[in-house]
Amino acid sequence: MHAQDTRLEGAHGIGLAASKTSGSKSPILLAHGFGQTRGAWTATAAALHAAGHATLAFDARGHGGSDWNPSDLPYHGEQFTDDLIVVAGELRRPPVLVAASMGGLFGLMAEARWPGLFAAMVLVDITPRWETRGVERILAFMSAHPDGFASLEAAADSIAAYMPHRPRKSEDALRALLRPTGSGRWSWHWDPRLVEELARDSEQHQDAIAEAARRVECPVMLVSGGRSDLVTPQTVAEFLALVPHARHVHLPDATHMVAGDDNDAFTAAVLNYLDALPPAAAAASARTEHVTGASQ
Repeated sequence: MHAQDTRLEGAHGIGLAASKTSGSKSPILLAHGFGQTRGAWTATAAALHAAGHATLAFDARGHGGSDWNPSDLPYHGEQFTDDLIVVAGELRRPPVLVAASMGGLFGLMAEARWPGLFAAMVLVDITPRWETRGVERILAFMSAHPDGFASLEAAADSIAAYMPHRPRKSEDALRALLRPTGSGRWSWHWDPRLVEELARDSEQHQDAIAEAARRVECPVMLVSGGRSDLVTPQTVAEFLALVPHARHVHLPDATHMVAGDDNDAFTAAVLNYLDALPPAAAAASARTEHVTGASQ
């Protein structure tokens, strides 16, 4: 079964592009990382659906096919947290959140603000504190071509230099990551304002995110990449001290882009985790009324 594309309304009237599948098992909400789209979850969502889970993946505001903030509305973290809360309410039961990087940070904030929003959480290579050099590398890549690219081939060269361990992007894959500018050039799918308004000074929020993590009581699994330059054994140890009930899975060959680097191992870890969730989490996801008010 192919995922069905749909349109959701996020916080403050922002339109969010989404894809969903049906299933009888606990619903899974998939939240991507900074500069990604819901397409990052395609293979994982297909495997989850094949295992009987309903899935909902969406493009965060300013990314992919979702709306950008109006020019007079700066980006800030509360908007993304609000969007997660609203989107979770689209599901008929509290979902398990599977969230990479940025999506995981806002997932922690959302669950701390609204306990019970998620039946469980899977955080993909993100901890409340992270390595500055990893963020700087990502932001340097995202801001390196402010005028876009003269061709899809030039964009493929840029991605290959950034991720030399990955196969070269096909033209179809590139068209999902870029948009034509109207002048014969191609620009990235994300709003360039995101770099300065949301990401550049994100370290100032680390204490608040750590406090949010401390308050999370639902089941949590952290999946980290052994070659990640954002998450280290030190940041993992701190996270596990903040959330002592969390489970940790280490994928030694994966970089920060865990799901894309080793999707089979990642998806297997998620499916094993879902099968092993304690009865309390299963009961939470079977409630007849979602905490955000959506009826069963």
